[in-house]
Amino acid sequence: MLPFKLIYHPGYDLNIGAHVFPSQKFRLIAETLLKEKIAGPEDFLQPAAASDEDILRVHTSEWVRKLKTGTLTPSEAMLLEVPYSAELVEAVWLAAGGSILAAQSALRDGFGCNLGGGFHHAHAAHGEGFCAIHDVAVAIRRMQADGAIRKAMVVDADVHHGNGTAHILRDDPSVFTLSIHQLNNYPAHKPHSTVDLDLDDRVEDDEYLETLLPAVRKGLDEFRPEMVFYVGGADPYCEDQLGGLMLTKKGLFERDRRVFEEARGRGIAVVTSLAGGYARRVEDTVRIHVNTIIAARGVAELRDAAHT
Repeated sequence: MLPFKLIYHPGYDLNIGAHVFPSQKFRLIAETLLKEKIAGPEDFLQPAAASDEDILRVHTSEWVRKLKTGTLTPSEAMLLEVPYSAELVEAVWLAAGGSILAAQSALRDGFGCNLGGGFHHAHAAHGEGFCAIHDVAVAIRRMQADGAIRKAMVVDADVHHGNGTAHILRDDPSVFTLSIHQLNNYPAHKPHSTVDLDLDDRVEDDEYLETLLPAVRKGLDEFRPEMVFYVGGADPYCEDQLGGLMLTKKGLFERDRRVFEEARGRGIAVVTSLAGGYARRVEDTVRIHVNTIIAARGVAELRDAAHT
């Protein structure tokens, strides 16, 4: 039994067929966690779709209407880069509900892990880069509206800059945004996060960690958030089709573990979402995401042991 809950819904699959985005990975992650006895059925919670009220704290009513009625313009559909369908809309509303539930779980358990989400390219009035609804921003706004937290920090470790996060949360002193990403990669325009860590092509494990961890420590110590939202991208992996960094699976595991240690060592709740991953072998992407859960388990168990 895990010391925290995993949030998953079969509807997370975007149902987009053959595509560089392996939307079947959400199901495969859940199946692997069960098959390898990392988690049992009792460790899973199934989210409800986020309410439109929750979504509208972040997105414009016009964008919500277009998504729900299937009236995207051709340019909006092209920018989204995944085929529009009613199943897609259902999946992203569920992912937002999942990130809300993960945040609520993290308040209780120290960790809450959404096996989907991390759709960090979504903007308030449009979607892009496979992302239609910004589940992390929705969860932050819901937690703030409920009075559960005042300040949140986003640590975005996807290989691509979190442009939607930066845009939606710009000029907001209650949220600290950190993005570590490959500079010469999507998106072309990168609005400023609170901290942007721009990496050269082909950066390896050690340089990556030496860049990320001091910035995380500084942000945690100076900003003092009540909750960290960790966007755990699998795409800094050396064999990713849409990335140009050279991290190994071991390096990615260390990234996750050490970020979790920094936050939980300060008593800060952590919400994880499993973002991009486009390895040539989908099994590699799944393994990297499963390792994120294993890293969280290890940190949670060490912390529990230290307090008994």
